[in-house]
Amino acid sequence: MCTKVVCIYTYKGAEVECLCGEVIWCNGKKNFSQKCFGFGQKCKDQLSLCTSSMLQASRGTVKPSTNFNASADAEVLHKAMKGLGTNEDAILQLVTARSNAQRQEIKASYKTLYGKDLIGDLKGELGGKFETLIVALMTSPTTYDVTSLRNAIKGAGTDEKVLVEILASRTSQQVKQIVAAYKQEYDHDLEKDITGDTSGHFQRLLVILLQANRQTGIQAESIESDAQALFKAGEQKFGTDEQSFVTILGNRSAEHLRKVFDAYMKLSGYEIEESIKRETSGNLKDLLLAVVKCARSVPAYFAETLYYAMKGSGTDDNTLIRVMVTRSEADLLDIRAQFRRLFACSLHSMIKGDTSGDYRKALLALCGGDDA
Repeated sequence: MCTKVVCIYTYKGAEVECLCGEVIWCNGKKNFSQKCFGFGQKCKDQLSLCTSSMLQASRGTVKPSTNFNASADAEVLHKAMKGLGTNEDAILQLVTARSNAQRQEIKASYKTLYGKDLIGDLKGELGGKFETLIVALMTSPTTYDVTSLRNAIKGAGTDEKVLVEILASRTSQQVKQIVAAYKQEYDHDLEKDITGDTSGHFQRLLVILLQANRQTGIQAESIESDAQALFKAGEQKFGTDEQSFVTILGNRSAEHLRKVFDAYMKLSGYEIEESIKRETSGNLKDLLLAVVKCARSVPAYFAETLYYAMKGSGTDDNTLIRVMVTRSEADLLDIRAQFRRLFACSLHSMIKGDTSGDYRKALLALCGGDDA
């Protein structure tokens, strides 16, 4: 609910509390937000972050179920897997209609009622891509990201695509939670594991993103100098100073970077994406572009990610599952709108044409509607 979105910020000894971006408390007095802007840009930034959290909370396709009963849901799932055969339809209809927090309660109730692990039973009864999707939905968001990163770097070879997608798109708070959970789960340092599997400026930018220390707000005094530094590092230089791209794109806030991109366009005559494509290559290029796209619009970035996961022959099911699961409660409605705008077809129709069976039914349930 909107009333649960509360942000606390201490500025020069004064506690600033934002409630849904509507009112804030300044020095113990309740005021309309615009009256508190005298506390400076940081106060505005915090209000903006609070409002943004409120809006994002309502932009998912999956909402908490009303009249939720974890024990009753656990019983439904148990019956669906009991005896000969499995009622996949009952499983997908229930799981896709509950929030992740509710699914965690169902898991706990299932163990209390039946003395068994729900995910273990689901793995034993289901198979293929449908199993992968349902298990992903039953996993908490942070644990799911941690597992995805672990699978991307363990063993021979590295799945750089997963590293790029997760670390470029997650908020600083989410990255900090991922780093802590990774350490707890595997007794390994995520940064060390990633640096052991990567190299060069690609590695350096990943390490910067893992610090989760992006500046907040817009530093008006450094917009032009950042644009100049990027121009001198690339288009104006023989060769490329990759470190300047890495430092600026890895440390500035999304709001600040959008201003820098506008200034860069005026200065150079190029969009920053064009210059990155010309001046860099390989994994570094992919990561820089992902950071830029997420700074511009996270939903547009994921709309593009989904499109290319399904475009052409074959489907990148791992990416399709990962994005649909992780964005279903965050911003999938916005992703659908961007998908329609960018590719002149609906996400629903592309999923329908590219998948089949219970896997398709579950994905379409997460999609939540057709923007035809």
